[in-house]
Amino acid sequence: MATAEIIDLDDDPSSERALRVELAAAYRLVDYFGWTELIYGHLTARVPGPELHFLINPYGLNYDEVTASNLVKIDCDGNIIGDSDYPVNSAGFVIHSAIHMAATKNKCVMHTHSRAGMAIAALKDGLRPVSMNAITFHGRVGYHDFEGPSLHLDERERLLADLGDNKAMILRNHGLMTVGETIAQTFSRLYRLERASQVQIDAAGAGPLNVVSAEVSRKACGDAQTFVEHEGLAPGALEFAALTRKIDKIDASYRH
Repeated sequence: MATAEIIDLDDDPSSERALRVELAAAYRLVDYFGWTELIYGHLTARVPGPELHFLINPYGLNYDEVTASNLVKIDCDGNIIGDSDYPVNSAGFVIHSAIHMAATKNKCVMHTHSRAGMAIAALKDGLRPVSMNAITFHGRVGYHDFEGPSLHLDERERLLADLGDNKAMILRNHGLMTVGETIAQTFSRLYRLERASQVQIDAAGAGPLNVVSAEVSRKACGDAQTFVEHEGLAPGALEFAALTRKIDKIDASYRH
């Protein structure tokens, strides 16, 4: 069975082309699943090498128009590196540069404005342990209070502080965000967070929620972390490879 190559974001700069292909595939997948909000929201990945440069979508394009070659490379000051025919969304720059400038193991950031994600972000109690996907985030999701459309640089410090050591964060009254060491890992987290949000909203609309206890959630969360490693494979690698094959069958133009 063919698999998609999963890129190690610590590789040398020669892997940038492969990284671009993988990130463009993630954009197409967000479009495929219907998590887009017009042209807004961003998926970014830090480019291998000593500089804190990262790739972001061209401002103004639909997600199904993003390709490996038109992704824009910028630095943590928002300057475009190299040539690009497109600008960059300043709000997207602030949120994503907050993570990338910290130069931690989190080399990929995904932030969406999906309907279910925004609904969960609008709830006072946020995400609750009412599904298997939600339980995987037990004690592992941060919350950041709404400050507006994230245009001011001083918000970056508070974003980082609220994320802490978590790999997922709910931006209150805004949307969802996940981070990770690879694109595959980060997308897998985003999928589970989005699905958990969808299920909670659907279930709440149907009747009283059956909330799993903290004790059971803690144990189940630990079990789930072991399961998603898939017998030694990098987290998210198996799922992302399968999803990339699906997108290739639909439209492989993102590779260009």
